[in-house]
Amino acid sequence: MNQYFIVQTKHQLEAMMIKYLTTIEFQKDLKRMLKKFKSLEFDIDNAKESTIELFHIRKLDNNSIFQIQGFNTEKIKIYKIKKFACKALKGCGIKSGIRVIYAFHWAELKVIFLQIYYKGDQEKEDYERIKTYLKNESRA
Repeated sequence: MNQYFIVQTKHQLEAMMIKYLTTIEFQKDLKRMLKKFKSLEFDIDNAKESTIELFHIRKLDNNSIFQIQGFNTEKIKIYKIKKFACKALKGCGIKSGIRVIYAFHWAELKVIFLQIYYKGDQEKEDYERIKTYLKNESRA
């Protein structure tokens, strides 16, 4: 009995690159949090490769990313990164308490960062911000 495997070459994976953008609100969140967590820009770049691309391109789930229910459309899914490693929080590893909320546009392979927060300062994501983003995207 023959077995067939689908093999993705490095070239095919490179063709599936995700485009990353941020909202103005995310930039403000990041600027505020950089005062407390100096490594955040590096940590976000690391999360892009080790978490987001792993989940969306390679289809490997390491239980870091969770879909936020109730805010998804046919074209856009909203996700939360719960396991976010922050070098500025030594000894915490992926249990840093930092959360990143983003919108993933499936057809375009595009990530829009919506919010970043520290769970010690804010309990949950800003649902109004997510609603506003989806409302604005539906008009576009």
